[in-house]
Amino acid sequence: MTTTQLTRYDRSMLRLMNDRRGRPLYATTMRRRLVVAAHVTLTVAIVALIGYFCLARAEPVWPAAVGAVLMLPWMMATGVINGATRGLLELRERALDERQSADRMRVLARAHRLMTWLLAGSVVGLLAAGAADGDALRVYAAPVLAAVLAAHWLMPLWVAGLTAQDEPAEDETAIV
Repeated sequence: MTTTQLTRYDRSMLRLMNDRRGRPLYATTMRRRLVVAAHVTLTVAIVALIGYFCLARAEPVWPAAVGAVLMLPWMMATGVINGATRGLLELRERALDERQSADRMRVLARAHRLMTWLLAGSVVGLLAAGAADGDALRVYAAPVLAAVLAAHWLMPLWVAGLTAQDEPAEDETAIV
C-alpha cells in the first residue's frame, strides 16, 4: 500500500478506523462477541418494529419512534465493530494491506456461505408455512424477506466482528 494512491477521503477513513481510543470496548474476544450480539439483537428489534409499522392496519406511530430511538445504540455498535476490525469492510481496497485484503476475502466468503444457509432455511420455512396454510405464505413472505435482506446486508460485518483477532499485547520491556 502506498500513500500516494490514497485520496484524502481514504486517508481520513484510515485514520478514523485506526483510532485506538475505543479499544477498551473491543479489546477482548468476549467484548467483541457481546457487541456483535447486541448489534444482532438491535437489528432484529429494528427490523421487527419497522415491519410492524409497515404492516399494521392501524399504523401506530410508536414502532417507528422506538425504531428511531434504537438506531443510536445500533450505530454505536456498528462503529465499535468497525473499530474492532480496523475498517476491514469500510475501507476501500487500495487502503488495505495484503493481510487485510485476504482477511476481507475470508470474511466475505464465510458470510456468503452463512447467507446461503439462511436463504435455504428461509425458503424451506416459507414453503412449509405455505403448505400448512395457503394464506401463511402471503402473510409471512414480506417480513421474512425483509429480515433476510437485513441479514444479507449485515452478515459480513457480524462475521468480521466475530472473527477479529486480539491485538498482540504491547511488550514495554522490548528493546527497540
